[in-house]
Amino acid sequence: MFKLKTLLPASLLLVLPQFANAAANLESSDFVGISFWLISMALVASTAFFFLETQRVSAKWKTSLTVSGLVTLVAAVHYFYMRDVWIATGDTPTVYRYIDWLITVPLLMVEFYIILRAVGNASGGIFWRLMIGSLVMLVAGYMGEAGYINAWAGFIVGLAGWAYILYEVFAGEAGKMASDKAPASVQQAFSTMRWIVTIGWAIYPLGYFFGYLTGGASMESLNVIYNLADVLNKIAFGVIIWNVATTESKA
Repeated sequence: MFKLKTLLPASLLLVLPQFANAAANLESSDFVGISFWLISMALVASTAFFFLETQRVSAKWKTSLTVSGLVTLVAAVHYFYMRDVWIATGDTPTVYRYIDWLITVPLLMVEFYIILRAVGNASGGIFWRLMIGSLVMLVAGYMGEAGYINAWAGFIVGLAGWAYILYEVFAGEAGKMASDKAPASVQQAFSTMRWIVTIGWAIYPLGYFFGYLTGGASMESLNVIYNLADVLNKIAFGVIIWNVATTESKA
């Protein structure tokens, strides 16, 4: 416990100075910049919460909460830079956003596997299928948005990767194991998590479609929507895991 409490403030101090850099330039009318600021703070608070709460859960759930804290920590660091890019230039920080996703999305997929490992003997195939699906989705999306490949090709391949993930958590081995072997509280958490991956993640391809393929949405709107989506897909996702971890630990 001592090491965790010592490490947590030290890790946050490495990134907190970034707040001061953007604070002087944030305009009261810049709602995109304000959304970046709010999400940055929410991610830092969530990181502290998840790491400290690892002390309250049983050993088999500590890894799940630690991964949740890593997701929000990595996202917080990237949000500091994304916020600075937006405030300084007014440009969409696409590169930083995808770097963030390339780390945090696979970690979120790992959470499905870790939860199943906590209640049974989950196979390595579940882990690798979720990893492959997430990487295909993200790499194709980035290459399409950055112009390395045709935008429509990136969109379609990215959707295929997302569909592969959804199949695994609903009808594949992961979904079947959650239905057959997990206790009721874990089943409920697993179900909510996969609906977040279904509904919450749908915001990203919709943003890609309207922002890069049809031009029907402004970059200002897309950044605010993406930022709010990350609250659901990262912070709320972690809170669901925290809830099942504490519930199962008490039981």
